[in-house]
Amino acid sequence: MAEFMTGLKRSCYCGEPRLSDAGKTLTLCGWVQRQRDLGQLIFIDLRDRSGIMQLAFDEETDREVFKKAFACRSEFCLAATGIVRERTSKNPDLPTGDVELAVSELRIFSKSETPPFAIEENSNVSSETRLRYRYLDLRRPDMQRILMARHRITKCAHDYFDDNGFLEIETPDLIKSTPEGARDYLVPSRIFHGKFFALPQSPQLYKQLLMVSGFDRYMQIARCFRDEDLRADRQPEFTQIDFEMSFVEQDDVMAIGEGFIQKVYQELLNINIPTPLPRMKWQEAMDRFGSDKPDLRFGMELHDVSGCVKNTRFKVFSGALAGGGSVRGINLKGKAKDLSRKEIDKLGDWVKSYGAKGLAWTRLAEKETSSYEKFLTPEEVSAIRTALHAESGDVLFLVASDDNSVVYASLGALRCELARRFDLIDKSKPCLLWVTDFPMFEYSKEEGRWMAMHHPFTMPNPEDLDRLESDPGSVRSIAYDMVINGYEAGGGSIRIHDTELQERMLEALGFKPEEAERRFGFLLNALKYGAPPHGGMAWGLERLVMVLLGIDDMRDTVAFPKVSSSADLMSNAPDVVDQQQLDELKIGIQTEK
Repeated sequence: MAEFMTGLKRSCYCGEPRLSDAGKTLTLCGWVQRQRDLGQLIFIDLRDRSGIMQLAFDEETDREVFKKAFACRSEFCLAATGIVRERTSKNPDLPTGDVELAVSELRIFSKSETPPFAIEENSNVSSETRLRYRYLDLRRPDMQRILMARHRITKCAHDYFDDNGFLEIETPDLIKSTPEGARDYLVPSRIFHGKFFALPQSPQLYKQLLMVSGFDRYMQIARCFRDEDLRADRQPEFTQIDFEMSFVEQDDVMAIGEGFIQKVYQELLNINIPTPLPRMKWQEAMDRFGSDKPDLRFGMELHDVSGCVKNTRFKVFSGALAGGGSVRGINLKGKAKDLSRKEIDKLGDWVKSYGAKGLAWTRLAEKETSSYEKFLTPEEVSAIRTALHAESGDVLFLVASDDNSVVYASLGALRCELARRFDLIDKSKPCLLWVTDFPMFEYSKEEGRWMAMHHPFTMPNPEDLDRLESDPGSVRSIAYDMVINGYEAGGGSIRIHDTELQERMLEALGFKPEEAERRFGFLLNALKYGAPPHGGMAWGLERLVMVLLGIDDMRDTVAFPKVSSSADLMSNAPDVVDQQQLDELKIGIQTEK
């Protein structure tokens, strides 16, 4: 029968007692990690979120307590009261390894069935099983460390922004649907039949309205929702550390952002991040690294070899150049012996997923081989090798396309893949930088129109305003991303604070005036009433935890995550609902044909 806490008070956590506590009477609570029966002695390792404490039971001292300890099994939930004493056999691997608790009272709050997997670090169990029994998975010390680190980051945010004069203000979770990019999660209204709320993809519009309202420094730990296909670094619901400021320029916002990330690194990892962080313009990042989130912990930069083959008869290269594209390459230094032809062919297939038609390569091993040099003149071959700083033992990779974005994406991804495969990344210290001067727009072939690279409320560079309608592709934005170790950890922009300019921006994005008014009329109206210059940024909390702790799977940073289908395996959500609920909402379900 279950026992209760009646009359008991937990003295401390299991991981806290030390030799200096010897002689004290303590009450500890937790779960059985393991039980060891040595005949007249029984030892139980009691675990909570802080660590493990050894409990000792002697049959000669108290037979009834000993019998209860004998019945304990893994994951039983207990409370134990006793005297702290020095251990005769110490465990240097535990912070509590010098002491044990000689138990005089034991209460079993609840028993446990045999768990489907061992509650220990690096438990060899499938991710599906872990997620199905997430409440058990979260007992594992490595998972608890991750979530405690997440807590410390949010505490840093509250402390830092409060110290800098920011007000924490909650924005609504039931809002108007204003989709631009990812799909909204929609919530039907019971009162207004046929109308829907949306869950926020970000607090963007409301935090801008707070600036109009005179709250010149806002912050929030905001929940966000996006109905999009999942990847290893995305979840349908996620958390942002979000802030906005009035009467500022880009440098002011970036300085606040740097101060926060500096505090997080110092308090979480005891690492000092020098500020100001280095900056790199978007075009330079793309040209050198093929990515707007470059990982600078290793080299292997991209080189434009278009000039080396500008007069070539090789149609793969000449066709790319004639179409307005480029030919670019990277050099994998000294790995010609470590990369087989079969592996190179697999890489060629792999880059096709980024839009490339193939991968041209040269292997400068003892016997040189190449997929393209026989189609070039000796002068062209020499020029390419010189441009890529080629030496004996290197492997050269080239991508050609009439679409530069394909060249960048393919080589940028290949660069990172080769660095991971050959352990070229210097993980001894973090690498942070700002990427600035993003294009305002990017053209979507699927949509057949220009899209905002960040969002429609980003301020265009004033120097480019005269080209907003005539040449959108050349317009730069006042936007900035904080990149950490090749991940976009956070980003933001200066916002548009002028109604006329905001209307021009929406028109450039293909919104007709009536559509702009229907979707964003409340913002356009607010901007008419003395809106201040303002800007801000946000960090994805889950991604920040990933980067700081070196975690590969974002699901490990969330207490109760979703799988790639956006389902919750533990609770079986989403699920069907009662017909009565649907009738109240006047919603009918169409069956799939």
